[in-house]
Amino acid sequence: MPSTATPARDHATHATPDVAVVGGGPAGLMAAEVLAAQGASVAVYDAMPSVGRKFLMAGKGGMNLTHAEPEPAFLGRYGARATQLAPMLAGFGAQALRDWVHGLGIETFVGSSGRVFPTDMKAAPMLRAWLHRLRESGVQFHMRHRWLGWDDGDGDSDGARHALRFATPHGDTVVHARAVVLALGGASWARLGSDGAWVPRLAERGIEIAPLRPANCGFDVAWSADFAARFAGAPVKPVAIALNDRDGHAHYRQGEFVISRDGIEGSLVYALSAPIRDRIEADGEAIIHLDLLPSHSAGQVSAQVEHPRGSRSLSSHLQSRLGITGVKAGLLRECLSRDAMLDPGTLAVSLKALPLRVLRPRPIDEVISSAGGVRFEAMDDSLMLRALPGVFCAGEMLDWEAPTGGYLLTACFASGRTAAQGAAAYLQQQA
Repeated sequence: MPSTATPARDHATHATPDVAVVGGGPAGLMAAEVLAAQGASVAVYDAMPSVGRKFLMAGKGGMNLTHAEPEPAFLGRYGARATQLAPMLAGFGAQALRDWVHGLGIETFVGSSGRVFPTDMKAAPMLRAWLHRLRESGVQFHMRHRWLGWDDGDGDSDGARHALRFATPHGDTVVHARAVVLALGGASWARLGSDGAWVPRLAERGIEIAPLRPANCGFDVAWSADFAARFAGAPVKPVAIALNDRDGHAHYRQGEFVISRDGIEGSLVYALSAPIRDRIEADGEAIIHLDLLPSHSAGQVSAQVEHPRGSRSLSSHLQSRLGITGVKAGLLRECLSRDAMLDPGTLAVSLKALPLRVLRPRPIDEVISSAGGVRFEAMDDSLMLRALPGVFCAGEMLDWEAPTGGYLLTACFASGRTAAQGAAAYLQQQA
């Protein structure tokens, strides 16, 4: 993807930094900024020709930085890992992130949904300003450096420095650093740098890693050829999705989604992707229920369905009485048998809870984010790996997930800051 940000240039020779930050996304860049501000010499290494590529892609449709909802609700978006992320977000939460962006000279606003955006809705100006500030603080950038793991033949006997091996256009090179911050991302959008290649490199060092899985993703549905041809790309709105998760908790959320040739995608689906995915993993499939008329009560729907239709066709009757037409009418025909369509009781129930069989999440490389990663149990509170003193992890490579809406980006920034603070404290201890 062409970058509108000023590219960080390659350096032919490597000074020995205090801290090597591996990964030039939001978590890595935040770690570099915090460390440089504390006087550490910092070098950022990234496999891509320029930093922040996934960050720029995320801002392509409007840079959603964070969310303005109250803190208890905000923290609840992180599900099972809210407890681990709470202290990080307390130190650098939504308001702190907005203040930090303002410090770059970028103003923000809160949209009608509570999402926070830069006033120009773009990611590139923010990234340009940030990179300028990082360079001014002395941070060095080494592009086209793909991390290959550790160099075990470096000859360091005291373990005071970490030897990191990188593949570069000019051959492999080894970098020595007193501390390391790994911010390598998850496994979505490999072409932008997040390919999950780090998993075996950490696993072979005894680091416990939860399998990487799709998150904020679409799902496959076995549409008929006719339905897919007619309605691929069609938005379904207003609509609600209901399902029970593996623990029996009921989920119901209203919004909109889009029919794809292979299944379903869009904001409403992404918001419920975690329980849908987990149900598929447990049962081999998930049955979600579509409320095609979320503004109508069950009684209202039943009354309109059972209203005498005279000589009108069923399609005309549903359109005139309930506004069911287009893709919603197509979904009814796709999911119900002819006998069910002609039975008023079954039809009324189905309009409020149309069962849809969901088969599998989309491949991880094409989804918005990934779940899984380095387990928090493998790290201390500063995000240092217990098995590798002096090595810290941050960002999407940690074992957490969150819905879209600014939550992903906020936690990446917050964890990068926490890892940097931990690395700075480690350096002081080793001095």
